[in-house]
Amino acid sequence: MKKKQEIITFKVDEDLLKVIKNIPNRSGFIRASIMAALGSICPLCNGSGTLTPNQKSHWDDFAVGHVVKSCDDCHERFLVCQMDRE
Repeated sequence: MKKKQEIITFKVDEDLLKVIKNIPNRSGFIRASIMAALGSICPLCNGSGTLTPNQKSHWDDFAVGHVVKSCDDCHERFLVCQMDRE
């Protein structure tokens, strides 16, 4: 038996509407975009952009042996474990 699909609506501003208005399969595009974004959510803050006090405490413990660096090629930030470099 096929699962029932739910309909979700959301508001967009005029600029976004202009961009997506002429996409042939807008629903498919939006579904694929949401799934792609969900695969990129920060595993620590779960996409909120902030840490709870308990998460911050765990992060502080973790950060003792790790540093955040920037890639020379793509300039994105990434974590480096300092434990192996003693």
